Amino acid sequence: MNFLKGLLGLAKKNKGDMDGAIADDADAYYNRGNAKAAKGDFDGAIADFSKAIQLQPVLAEAYHNRGNAKQAKGDLDGAIADFSKAIQLQPVLADAYNSRGNAKQAKGDFDGAIADLSKAIQFQPDFAVAFYNRGVAKSEKGDLDGAIADFSKAVQLQPDFAVAYINRGIAKAAKGDFDGAIADYTKVIQLQPDDAVAYNNRGIAKREKGDFDGAIADYTKAIQLQPVLADAYNNRGYAKQSKGDFDGAIADLSKAIQLQPDDAVAYNNRGIAK
Repeated sequence: MNFLKGLLGLAKKNKGDMDGAIADDADAYYNRGNAKAAKGDFDGAIADFSKAIQLQPVLAEAYHNRGNAKQAKGDLDGAIADFSKAIQLQPVLADAYNSRGNAKQAKGDFDGAIADLSKAIQFQPDFAVAFYNRGVAKSEKGDLDGAIADFSKAVQLQPDFAVAYINRGIAKAAKGDFDGAIADYTKVIQLQPDDAVAYNNRGIAKREKGDFDGAIADYTKAIQLQPVLADAYNNRGYAKQSKGDFDGAIADLSKAIQLQPDDAVAYNNRGIAK
């Protein structure tokens, strides 16, 4: 494909169609940038997207993808600048609003993030990821009902969207709806049976309902799946302590401390168990 495109560009140059040839060259850099980004070579991707932009300054997608590469490297300001340029060039580019919203959220600008994500949804009403991302921003602002509504829309549009279920479960638990949270975590486990965090979170919800045995079973499964998950040891230790198994609690809390030596909660819980 790239070889054929190169021949096409050469033919256009030979015919004097320099604009067409330059566009083909820009596409080649753009496509190679995408391939490099997919491999995690973000520096190489940025270089290629920059060359594509130099050759074709109105290529909105190149600005957008360069922004993604910059964000992957932690350059949020540079990413926002590129997303903004993409939007300036193509004002209905929903992906660019979504990406700029994510970058703003990462900088703690939740209002700005919500505004951009709402714009992405306006231009692409079936954009499940934008609903999910807006839900995260709303959750960060403490708008749990708004977050749950957005997560619900995300899973309606994309029923296998596991991370949307887990975040909806977290929001429900924060509102005291532990049955709803358990249902969402169970859905995640159905979709991703090796999701240790879902088991750990479901264990927390079960513990809040007083189901210590169910909680311990979930924490144990989380540990089996992810043996370095300090939170699961801490949570299992707390549940064992609540059942009067102080030796078991101390053993789990000691393991949590071993894995995460700065875990003040684990030290506190172990002190209580002793």
